[in-house]
Amino acid sequence: MALSSSDALVELRNLTFGYGERVILDDVSLSIPRGKVTALMGASGGGKTTILRLMGGQNRAQSGQVLFDGQDVTPMNQSQIYAARRRMGMLFQFGALFADLSVFDNVAFPLREHTDLPEALIRDIVLMKLNAVGLRGAHDLMPSDLSGGMARRIALARAIALDPELVMYDEPFSGLDPISLGTAARLIRQLNDSMGLTSVFVSHELEQTFTISDHVIILANGKIAMQGTPEQVRQSADPLVYQYVNALADGPVRFHYPGPSIVEDFGVEACV
Repeated sequence: MALSSSDALVELRNLTFGYGERVILDDVSLSIPRGKVTALMGASGGGKTTILRLMGGQNRAQSGQVLFDGQDVTPMNQSQIYAARRRMGMLFQFGALFADLSVFDNVAFPLREHTDLPEALIRDIVLMKLNAVGLRGAHDLMPSDLSGGMARRIALARAIALDPELVMYDEPFSGLDPISLGTAARLIRQLNDSMGLTSVFVSHELEQTFTISDHVIILANGKIAMQGTPEQVRQSADPLVYQYVNALADGPVRFHYPGPSIVEDFGVEACV
């Protein structure tokens, strides 16, 4: 799906990135549409979380560009990166709450770090954000008192505390029971639309991901295997995308790791 620069909040242009000699993303170009929910999918190790880290400036591209609202993140200095990150929110895998801070103080943390707002106003903002995720009544609890689903929702309230333009989610559905998973998926969609956000999330969960997403990008072998609407991805004839979407054990991604033939390993008599 080709987008004009004005339609895309984030663009990767001919981006290459790797760890040492191992190339993770090889000349990748993609666009994250403004105001939409975009899912990054594909086999483990395909570079999905790496893309989030590149967007946030934790990793720097070895070649190519990472544009956030038209500005290349890669050459930014520390103060420029911090300014860009104030316009972003991040929900880390499993929430990553501060264990020694209460729910209230976890959500208040970015407001206290990045603004000079008075405590009375911070209190109102924190309670509003907690109310948006259905947990205003839990503000006095500690992270150890929370279920996995509640912790994920508190982390989401923290991620939107500064009213970001872009929210990134690293596997927001992993480890959740069906009720919590459905709640998390609906929150991503509802908050995106009600707050006018742009949302990008990494996921391996097919049903809820396709239900809430406007745009799906499938990564494989360092490249973009497919991108489009959920329905376009479902209907793809690409063998790798078809295997992934239908959860097939064998296909371009082989069930058997490459090795000697059965005859070589066991001998002719064992194979008769």
